[in-house]
Amino acid sequence: MSFSSKVKDELSRQVNPARHCQIAEIAAILSLCGKIKISDQDHFSIEIHTENVAVARKYFTLLKKTFNIGTDVSIRRGAYLKRNRTYIVAVREHEDAIRVLQAAKLLNEYGEVSENLSVVRNVVVQNTCCRRAFIRGAFLASGSISDPEKFYHFEIACMAEPKAEQLRELIATFDIEAKIVRRKKYYVVYIKEGSQIVDILNVMEAPVALMELENIRILKEMRNSVNRQVNCETANINKTVSAAVKQMDDIRYIQAVIGLDGLPDNLREMALVRLERPDATLKELGEALNPPVGKSGVNHRLRKLGILADDLRERSVKQ
Repeated sequence: MSFSSKVKDELSRQVNPARHCQIAEIAAILSLCGKIKISDQDHFSIEIHTENVAVARKYFTLLKKTFNIGTDVSIRRGAYLKRNRTYIVAVREHEDAIRVLQAAKLLNEYGEVSENLSVVRNVVVQNTCCRRAFIRGAFLASGSISDPEKFYHFEIACMAEPKAEQLRELIATFDIEAKIVRRKKYYVVYIKEGSQIVDILNVMEAPVALMELENIRILKEMRNSVNRQVNCETANINKTVSAAVKQMDDIRYIQAVIGLDGLPDNLREMALVRLERPDATLKELGEALNPPVGKSGVNHRLRKLGILADDLRERSVKQ
């Protein structure tokens, strides 16, 4: 089971006891994956289509607990090798369908269905708890979340831009910054920050998935921290080794061209100590001098030897 399926399965098994929150969640599911059928005789029926059995189970449970109405559940198999399944949960009775639509505020004052089952500026999301329920229902209906072991990505796909804007604004009331991107015919509300995905799981009240994601984040951050430290130490080692190799080359060149005896005492001593200790650090080289010298003093002497070697090389080229 994917991480996204685990989250939906967890959310599908929880039903808020407050009726107003149940209605808000139903409104979100209907808005994002619902269909309304109206016959020639103005007979209303409602359907939701979903490929996730957890979503079908949650919607069925919500309708039963909130309105105590019966629903028809059917499964449609895909044509290709019959692997894909679409679960259809339908309210066939006209009176029951009207009750649900009116409670979810998806019928206007004239008894007409809002365009695209719009819930924009809907009073069912006025309370904080209802906004949580609405976001939870929206995610169940058309959301997904990536495997956090690979990368962080949370999204909910909406058919209409106003729905996406409303959803982004609802999420923003919990201090979470979501963005919208157009993807083919959908407007996708998405979050990419790991910490904010943790927050949205908390908003939707998915504590098990939240803890799993937090544990993964902690392990990933530890690994990244260790990798950064190792890379930094490796870079420092490479830098130190390269510098030591250059210093050895410079000193040997000076020794071959003019010898070390003619150097000032401090530079001659520095050159001899470096030749004796090719792998030593600046600190270790300074401690080996008599009297001992600090790292900056060692670095200063080695730089002078490097400048002298470069001057001798230039003279050699000119001659």
